[in-house]
Amino acid sequence: MTIRVGRVPYLHAEPFYFDMARRGIELYEMVPSVLIARAEQGEIDAGPIPLVASFRLDDRFQPVAGFCVASVKRAGSLFLYSTRPISELQGAYIGVTDEASNAPRLLHVLLRLKYRVQPAAYVPLQDAHDALLLIGNQALRQRMGMPGFQYRYDLGEEWQAWTGLPCVFSRWMVRKDMDPKAKALLQDTLYVGLEEGVNALYGLSDPREDLLMLPRDIVAYIQGLRYYIGSAEQRAIDRFRSYLNQLDDE
Repeated sequence: MTIRVGRVPYLHAEPFYFDMARRGIELYEMVPSVLIARAEQGEIDAGPIPLVASFRLDDRFQPVAGFCVASVKRAGSLFLYSTRPISELQGAYIGVTDEASNAPRLLHVLLRLKYRVQPAAYVPLQDAHDALLLIGNQALRQRMGMPGFQYRYDLGEEWQAWTGLPCVFSRWMVRKDMDPKAKALLQDTLYVGLEEGVNALYGLSDPREDLLMLPRDIVAYIQGLRYYIGSAEQRAIDRFRSYLNQLDDE
Protein backbone atom coordinates (compact mmCIF):
# COMPACT_ATOMS: atom_id res chain seq x y z
CA MET A 1 0.00 0.00 0.00
CA THR A 2 1.33 3.42 -0.97
CA ILE A 3 1.55 5.91 1.87
CA ARG A 4 0.62 9.49 0.96
CA VAL A 5 2.32 11.96 3.28
CA GLY A 6 1.94 15.71 3.54
CA ARG A 7 5.35 17.36 3.38
CA VAL A 8 5.51 20.69 5.20
CA PRO A 9 8.31 22.69 3.50
CA TYR A 10 9.70 24.27 6.67
CA LEU A 11 13.18 23.86 8.11
CA HIS A 12 11.90 22.38 11.38
CA ALA A 13 10.14 19.57 9.48
CA GLU A 14 12.98 18.58 7.14
CA PRO A 15 14.41 15.77 9.33
CA PHE A 16 11.12 13.86 9.26
CA TYR A 17 11.29 13.36 5.50
CA PHE A 18 14.94 12.37 5.32
CA ASP A 19 14.36 8.69 4.41
CA MET A 20 10.83 8.70 3.03
CA ALA A 21 11.45 8.84 -0.72
CA ARG A 22 13.87 5.92 -0.48
CA ARG A 23 11.19 3.91 1.32
CA GLY A 24 8.67 4.52 -1.47
CA ILE A 25 6.53 6.93 0.53
CA GLU A 26 4.80 9.50 -1.69
CA LEU A 27 5.36 13.10 -0.57
CA TYR A 28 3.04 15.99 -1.36
CA GLU A 29 4.34 19.43 -0.45
CA MET A 30 1.86 21.67 1.35
CA VAL A 31 1.77 24.31 4.05
CA PRO A 32 -0.01 23.52 7.34
CA SER A 33 -3.35 25.11 6.43
CA VAL A 34 -3.51 23.09 3.20
CA LEU A 35 -2.35 19.91 4.95
CA ILE A 36 -5.39 20.08 7.22
CA ALA A 37 -7.76 20.43 4.27
CA ARG A 38 -6.14 17.52 2.43
CA ALA A 39 -6.36 15.33 5.53
CA GLU A 40 -10.03 16.18 5.99
CA GLN A 41 -10.70 15.34 2.33
CA GLY A 42 -8.87 12.01 2.56
CA GLU A 43 -6.18 13.05 0.08
CA ILE A 44 -3.26 12.23 2.39
CA ASP A 45 -2.74 9.39 4.84
CA ALA A 46 -0.37 11.02 7.31
CA GLY A 47 1.55 14.14 8.16
CA PRO A 48 2.46 16.60 10.92
CA ILE A 49 -1.05 17.80 11.72
CA PRO A 50 -1.22 21.21 13.44
CA LEU A 51 -2.20 20.65 17.04
CA VAL A 52 -5.49 22.53 16.94
CA ALA A 53 -6.66 20.44 13.96
CA SER A 54 -5.50 17.17 15.52
CA PHE A 55 -8.21 17.55 18.16
CA ARG A 56 -11.03 17.54 15.62
CA LEU A 57 -9.47 14.87 13.40
CA ASP A 58 -9.00 12.30 16.17
CA ASP A 59 -12.05 10.35 14.99
CA ARG A 60 -10.22 9.51 11.74
CA PHE A 61 -6.53 9.92 12.59
CA GLN A 62 -4.33 8.63 15.39
CA PRO A 63 -0.88 9.70 16.61
CA VAL A 64 2.21 8.03 15.15
CA ALA A 65 4.06 7.00 18.31
CA GLY A 66 4.80 10.35 19.97
CA PHE A 67 6.29 12.32 17.10
CA CYS A 68 5.66 16.04 17.22
CA VAL A 69 7.20 19.47 16.75
CA ALA A 70 7.58 21.47 19.95
CA SER A 71 9.78 24.27 21.22
CA VAL A 72 11.43 24.13 24.62
CA LYS A 73 11.74 27.87 25.28
CA ARG A 74 11.67 29.83 22.02
CA ALA A 75 9.99 28.76 18.81
CA GLY A 76 12.40 30.70 16.61
CA SER A 77 9.98 30.59 13.66
CA LEU A 78 6.69 31.82 15.10
CA PHE A 79 6.64 35.59 15.48
CA LEU A 80 4.16 38.35 16.12
CA TYR A 81 5.41 41.71 14.82
CA SER A 82 3.56 44.71 16.23
CA THR A 83 3.48 48.48 16.12
CA ARG A 84 2.70 48.56 19.83
CA PRO A 85 3.23 46.32 22.88
CA ILE A 86 1.30 43.06 22.86
CA SER A 87 -0.55 44.09 26.02
CA GLU A 88 -1.93 47.10 24.12
CA LEU A 89 -3.47 45.29 21.16
CA GLN A 90 -7.04 45.84 22.32
CA GLY A 91 -9.07 46.62 19.20
CA ALA A 92 -6.12 45.96 16.90
CA TYR A 93 -6.22 44.42 13.44
CA ILE A 94 -3.82 41.51 13.18
CA GLY A 95 -2.61 40.23 9.83
CA VAL A 96 -2.20 36.46 9.61
CA THR A 97 -0.34 34.46 6.99
CA ASP A 98 -2.60 32.11 5.07
CA GLU A 99 -0.12 29.29 5.72
CA ALA A 100 -1.01 29.16 9.41
CA SER A 101 -3.67 27.22 11.31
CA ASN A 102 -2.40 26.53 14.82
CA ALA A 103 -0.53 29.81 15.29
CA PRO A 104 -3.58 32.11 15.09
CA ARG A 105 -5.35 30.06 17.76
CA LEU A 106 -2.25 30.11 19.98
CA LEU A 107 -2.01 33.86 19.53
CA HIS A 108 -5.69 34.28 20.39
CA VAL A 109 -5.24 32.22 23.57
CA LEU A 110 -2.30 34.39 24.60
CA LEU A 111 -4.09 37.64 23.86
CA ARG A 112 -7.39 36.74 25.50
CA LEU A 113 -6.24 34.74 28.51
CA LYS A 114 -2.71 35.97 29.26
CA TYR A 115 -2.97 39.62 28.28
CA ARG A 116 -6.76 40.06 28.54
CA VAL A 117 -7.07 41.97 25.28
CA GLN A 118 -9.50 41.46 22.41
CA PRO A 119 -8.31 42.31 18.88
CA ALA A 120 -10.82 43.83 16.51
CA ALA A 121 -10.16 41.16 13.87
CA TYR A 122 -7.66 38.77 12.31
CA VAL A 123 -7.25 39.75 8.67
CA PRO A 124 -5.28 38.67 5.59
CA LEU A 125 -1.79 40.13 5.34
CA GLN A 126 -2.78 42.25 2.37
CA ASP A 127 -5.29 44.16 4.52
CA ALA A 128 -4.32 47.05 6.81
CA HIS A 129 -3.06 45.77 10.16
CA ASP A 130 -1.47 46.91 13.41
CA ALA A 131 0.42 43.63 13.93
CA LEU A 132 1.16 40.55 11.86
CA LEU A 133 1.82 36.87 12.46
CA LEU A 134 4.35 34.82 10.48
CA ILE A 135 5.32 31.17 10.81
CA GLY A 136 7.81 28.68 9.39
CA ASN A 137 10.36 29.76 6.82
CA GLN A 138 8.71 33.17 6.37
CA ALA A 139 9.33 33.87 10.04
CA LEU A 140 12.89 32.55 9.90
CA ARG A 141 13.71 34.99 7.12
CA GLN A 142 12.30 37.82 9.23
CA ARG A 143 13.64 36.60 12.58
CA MET A 144 15.62 39.80 13.18
CA GLY A 145 12.51 41.94 12.87
CA MET A 146 10.47 43.81 10.28
CA PRO A 147 10.67 47.47 9.25
CA GLY A 148 7.77 49.47 10.60
CA PHE A 149 7.06 47.08 13.47
CA GLN A 150 8.86 48.09 16.63
CA TYR A 151 7.91 45.04 18.70
CA ARG A 152 8.59 41.37 18.03
CA TYR A 153 7.28 38.46 20.09
CA ASP A 154 8.21 34.79 19.86
CA LEU A 155 4.94 33.00 20.64
CA GLY A 156 6.73 29.88 21.84
CA GLU A 157 8.59 32.01 24.35
CA GLU A 158 5.37 33.77 25.36
CA TRP A 159 3.67 30.42 26.00
CA GLN A 160 6.61 28.98 27.96
CA ALA A 161 6.93 32.07 30.15
CA TRP A 162 3.21 31.90 30.93
CA THR A 163 2.74 28.16 31.48
CA GLY A 164 6.23 26.85 32.20
CA LEU A 165 5.60 24.24 29.50
CA PRO A 166 6.99 23.57 26.02
CA CYS A 167 4.89 24.77 23.11
CA VAL A 168 3.63 21.94 20.88
CA PHE A 169 2.83 23.05 17.33
CA SER A 170 1.98 19.81 15.56
CA ARG A 171 1.97 16.07 15.99
CA TRP A 172 2.32 13.31 13.47
CA MET A 173 -0.91 11.50 12.78
CA VAL A 174 -1.96 8.69 10.46
CA ARG A 175 -5.32 7.45 9.23
CA LYS A 176 -6.80 4.90 11.60
CA ASP A 177 -7.85 2.64 8.72
CA MET A 178 -4.35 2.38 7.25
CA ASP A 179 -2.83 -1.07 7.00
CA PRO A 180 -0.84 -1.86 10.20
CA LYS A 181 2.26 -2.74 8.18
CA ALA A 182 2.15 0.66 6.46
CA LYS A 183 1.80 2.38 9.85
CA ALA A 184 4.82 0.47 11.14
CA LEU A 185 6.84 1.47 8.07
CA LEU A 186 5.97 5.13 8.56
CA GLN A 187 6.87 4.99 12.23
CA ASP A 188 10.24 3.38 11.50
CA THR A 189 10.93 5.95 8.80
CA LEU A 190 10.26 8.78 11.23
CA TYR A 191 12.67 7.29 13.76
CA VAL A 192 15.38 7.08 11.10
CA GLY A 193 14.62 10.60 9.92
CA LEU A 194 15.00 12.11 13.34
CA GLU A 195 18.35 10.45 13.85
CA GLU A 196 19.94 10.88 10.45
CA GLY A 197 17.98 13.93 9.31
CA VAL A 198 18.83 15.98 12.38
CA ASN A 199 22.46 14.91 12.11
CA ALA A 200 22.46 16.08 8.50
CA LEU A 201 21.33 19.55 9.57
CA TYR A 202 23.98 19.64 12.29
CA GLY A 203 26.59 18.73 9.68
CA LEU A 204 25.78 21.50 7.19
CA SER A 205 28.82 23.50 6.13
CA ASP A 206 27.17 25.94 3.74
CA PRO A 207 24.70 28.70 4.57
CA ARG A 208 21.03 28.38 3.66
CA GLU A 209 20.57 31.37 1.42
CA ASP A 210 16.82 30.76 1.17
CA LEU A 211 16.52 31.27 4.92
CA LEU A 212 19.34 33.80 5.43
CA MET A 213 20.87 31.41 7.95
CA LEU A 214 24.42 30.30 8.61
CA PRO A 215 25.11 26.70 9.71
CA ARG A 216 25.46 27.82 13.33
CA ASP A 217 22.06 29.53 13.13
CA ILE A 218 20.48 26.30 11.93
CA VAL A 219 22.09 24.28 14.72
CA ALA A 220 20.90 26.76 17.36
CA TYR A 221 17.38 26.67 15.92
CA ILE A 222 17.12 22.87 15.79
CA GLN A 223 18.56 22.50 19.29
CA GLY A 224 15.62 24.51 20.59
CA LEU A 225 13.09 22.00 19.28
CA ARG A 226 11.74 18.69 20.52
CA TYR A 227 10.41 16.03 18.20
CA TYR A 228 8.85 13.60 20.62
CA ILE A 229 6.02 13.94 23.14
CA GLY A 230 7.17 13.45 26.72
CA SER A 231 5.26 14.19 29.90
CA ALA A 232 5.83 17.95 29.65
CA GLU A 233 4.67 18.04 26.04
CA GLN A 234 1.54 16.05 26.91
CA ARG A 235 0.73 18.47 29.70
CA ALA A 236 1.17 21.31 27.23
CA ILE A 237 -1.21 19.65 24.77
CA ASP A 238 -3.82 19.16 27.48
CA ARG A 239 -3.39 22.75 28.71
CA PHE A 240 -3.77 24.19 25.21
CA ARG A 241 -6.90 22.15 24.60
CA SER A 242 -8.41 23.32 27.89
CA TYR A 243 -7.70 26.96 26.97
CA LEU A 244 -9.34 26.49 23.57
CA ASN A 245 -12.41 25.00 25.26
CA GLN A 246 -12.47 27.93 27.68
CA LEU A 247 -12.54 30.42 24.82
CA ASP A 248 -15.15 28.43 22.91
CA ASP A 249 -17.41 28.60 25.97
CA GLU A 250 -17.28 32.40 26.15
